[in-house]
Amino acid sequence: MKNMAKMMQQAQKMQAKMQEFQDGLNELEIFGTAGGGMVNVVISGKGDLKKIDIDKAIVDPEDKEVLEDLIVAAMADAKAKMETEVNQRMTEITGGMQLPPGMSLPF
Repeated sequence: MKNMAKMMQQAQKMQAKMQEFQDGLNELEIFGTAGGGMVNVVISGKGDLKKIDIDKAIVDPEDKEVLEDLIVAAMADAKAKMETEVNQRMTEITGGMQLPPGMSLPF
């Protein structure tokens, strides 16, 4: 019975850390870039776009498709970096513990 109580305490601590982690995702800033730095974006740890910066040298009304593609590429770069960062932080919280498929924290 002691082991069960200890496991519950550990689960509660992990749940508190997870909540803290979730709350901090909005404050996390991830930078993405494309076109050699001509298009830059900043997203939150939840993937929300916070800022976009476009070098005016790339703005060509006759070729807006290039700009659109660079924005998409910068967002993809930021999203990939965000997923890596979030997964790394999640591993630190869970101590590398692998959860069964379909199960997520907090419980």
